[in-house]
Amino acid sequence: MKIKDTLNLGKTAFPMRAGLPKKEPVWQKDWEDADLYGQRQALNEGKPSYMLHDGPPYANGNIHIGHSLNKVSKDIIVRYKSMSGFRAPYVPGWDTHGLPIEQQLAKAGMNRKEMDRAAYLEECRKYALSQVDKQRTDFKTLGVLGDWEHPYLTLLPEFEAQEIRVFGKMAEKGYIYKGAKPIYWSPSSESSLAEAEIEYHDVKSPSLYVAFKAADTHGKLPEDTEFVIWTTTVWTFPSNRGIFVHPDYTYALVAVNDRKFLIAQDLLADVTEKLSWENPEVIQTIKGSELDRMTAHHPFYDRESLVMVGDYVSLDSGTGLVHSSPNHGEDDYFFSRSYNLPVIEDLDGQGHFNENAPGLEGMYYEKAIPTIQGWLEENDRLLSITYFTHSYPHDWRTKKPVVYRATPQWFASIDKFRQNILDEVERVDWIVPWGKNRLYNMVRDRGDWVISRQRAWGVPLPIFYGEDGTPIITPETTEHIAQLFEKHGSGYWFTHDAKELLPEGFSHPSAPNGEFTKENDIMDVWFDSGSSWNGVLNTREELSYPADLYLEGSDQYRGWFNSSITTSVAVNGVAPYKAVLSQGFVLDGKGMKMSKSLGNTIVPADVTTKFGADILRLWVASVDYENDVRVSMDILSQVADTYRKIRNTLRFLIANTADFSVSTDSIEYSELSGSDKYMLVKFNELVRSVRKSYDSYSFMNVYKEIVNFMTNDLSAFYLDFAKDVVYIDAEKSATRRGMQTVMYHILVDLVKMLVPILPHTTEEVWTYLEEETEAYAYLSEMPEAIDYPGSEELLENWSAFFDFRNKVLKALEEAREAKLIGKSFEAKVTVYPNEITRALLGSLDENLAKLLIVSELTVSHEAAPEAANVFNDCAILVEHAKGEVCDRCRRTDETVGKHANEHLHMLCNNCASIVESEFPEVLSQGFEA
Repeated sequence: MKIKDTLNLGKTAFPMRAGLPKKEPVWQKDWEDADLYGQRQALNEGKPSYMLHDGPPYANGNIHIGHSLNKVSKDIIVRYKSMSGFRAPYVPGWDTHGLPIEQQLAKAGMNRKEMDRAAYLEECRKYALSQVDKQRTDFKTLGVLGDWEHPYLTLLPEFEAQEIRVFGKMAEKGYIYKGAKPIYWSPSSESSLAEAEIEYHDVKSPSLYVAFKAADTHGKLPEDTEFVIWTTTVWTFPSNRGIFVHPDYTYALVAVNDRKFLIAQDLLADVTEKLSWENPEVIQTIKGSELDRMTAHHPFYDRESLVMVGDYVSLDSGTGLVHSSPNHGEDDYFFSRSYNLPVIEDLDGQGHFNENAPGLEGMYYEKAIPTIQGWLEENDRLLSITYFTHSYPHDWRTKKPVVYRATPQWFASIDKFRQNILDEVERVDWIVPWGKNRLYNMVRDRGDWVISRQRAWGVPLPIFYGEDGTPIITPETTEHIAQLFEKHGSGYWFTHDAKELLPEGFSHPSAPNGEFTKENDIMDVWFDSGSSWNGVLNTREELSYPADLYLEGSDQYRGWFNSSITTSVAVNGVAPYKAVLSQGFVLDGKGMKMSKSLGNTIVPADVTTKFGADILRLWVASVDYENDVRVSMDILSQVADTYRKIRNTLRFLIANTADFSVSTDSIEYSELSGSDKYMLVKFNELVRSVRKSYDSYSFMNVYKEIVNFMTNDLSAFYLDFAKDVVYIDAEKSATRRGMQTVMYHILVDLVKMLVPILPHTTEEVWTYLEEETEAYAYLSEMPEAIDYPGSEELLENWSAFFDFRNKVLKALEEAREAKLIGKSFEAKVTVYPNEITRALLGSLDENLAKLLIVSELTVSHEAAPEAANVFNDCAILVEHAKGEVCDRCRRTDETVGKHANEHLHMLCNNCASIVESEFPEVLSQGFEA
């Protein structure tokens, strides 16, 4: 037998190297085979419910790193809630209608305008389902548990039916109407867009000052007056029908060379500088209200433009006169209604001019700009042209510019229930506080919601028309359509005529001959996902409405958060969520937006292949998700380093409790040493803090608190000296069993607290905890904080001890620098304390030399010698310990070499007594060399 054979060196098969990329797929298959999600749900049956409703990602392409942040965050919450006394089902969902899928089919060579509608929709459906399968696989590789076999999809008949019922209720309340006001139109998508589908990018545009010759000034201005306007949308001149002025502004008629220009008096200096006028002379002023209904000649068409008054005109820039195209501007449209200006459509759905723009027929609106500018110059109407960069609305999917276009569309009237929405916004718990103001302001300032889309792949608007064009939306018709969709899916709308879709025997005053037609537009996809509270929460037996939490990216204040509260309040008067948590965007390591063109994207599959999903999950827990977060392979490598520290600490605890049975070897709290009690109380504080952080969705705090405890309280303190006990003491000694009691308790509860973040690793650890009765760590419950007696006083005493310990460590370091000692076990420490420190050290009920990892420590009553390090409450003398180094415990001890048995000469008396009682054969046989 060798000396090392008498030591209780921790042994475990738990590997130091994680090998996560190879092991995780095995665990995931095991969870699926065992229906771990189902087992947890069954275990929680009858408990209070917690509903996290999944915002549906769009079913197109593999997941990106932002998806990982989102889905892992949700999994952390659901796992934690499930282990904390709640029934917390998780039903993942997908948004499966809309333009991106149509674009993918177009790339594949399919032309929807040339295909049979039903055949085309079937291709869309098949593509969407293939993308759902692809993303479902991706999400499962992240260790996310949920009802993956029964997700909700916006293309499912039962979902579409519930969406129709939401529409029907809104129509019944008078919130749905048809109008022809200008809305965002995307030529690249050939469809209207809602405000939520708009994003802004910088573009370079011409800035023009144009003069309109007066036609009829009602005798109030000279006949040769010219009205000067400023614009950046040159392509809207063909549809110009008027000029707006502010009724309360004063306008100046300015003589410049041989011409007379009319502009707002307050902008004269600015316009003079911009147009480089020399010595302009004001020859007349006139109130804006007096200009009302004058006329001017169109700059290049043979027609007149009407001068009108509107209080939206400002003096922020320009000339105080605004060129107006009622079909291409929201203010232009609304303020021109009282003048009955014609709204003539001059652009088609693809952005090409039609016959209403003579000379430009068939030209794309942007490409027509040089031609229009040329006409302005030829007619001497162009006073100035410069170019500037500014923010302009773009289609968020195609990233192409949009236009305002007045076309007949279906709207949801926000005005009719806007205040109800705002009241509900006030009642919701916004986990990120600024979220409330953001959504509140969006709702307060938004216009009516354009819900119609001129596309193919989506849920049709369930609207019929009578023979005179009267729209027909009744509770009877919408419920009938809902039932048809429930049975056949929404594709049924496109394969049957209006008569077949209406209830048997349906009649309407607008169709005396019984002839009906149907709407061809589909619903905005935000109406799809915005109805999920009804299509999912209200229809799935295991779910309930309203949800406890909606969690998505911060872009969803204009998207899903917005559309969901709009439809829910419209129908039921309440928000669909009790709380909202938003997350920032994922940026690269330098803080730049990720882009394929920049080559700075990170694919989750690359991370799981190199590091493992648990590393990606640990990164999610480590970041401040309320703001934009950064990720790179270097950052993930740093996270992997932290993971290794966590894993190695867990491995140490496993190895050093391998011979410990919690049922037979545990030591009661009252019988534990002071340091053992301290660690349990300290760990109890951690449990309380971690639970609080989980409850407030502060994953970063959970991460910091656990890592700090494992690094500072365990590794740097308790385990540092504990190994000298668990390795050295007799296997069944009370001191060793006490420490193992603490280690095992901390190990088990640490694992439970880490399950939501590191599910693969914790399940691996769980297989080594043979006395735990649950088959999986996820089937256990979160630890509860324990109220230990006298814990507050104990923590105060140990806090004072750590102040004392720091002084000892400082004295040891100085002795080491002076070459007095090498390792701390070579030191003998003598403490000369004041009475308060003496009482403290006596109250700890501890072997202080053991805690400080020195060979000898004495508390002296004598005066401190000059060589001692002097502190405010004690003096500390460090000397080289007398004696020899024990070959077993490595302490320096004067009893080494003095044992009566020659085979134990190399041991100190403590080690010799252990060997005598535990390994008596050594007394006669000795140790092997």
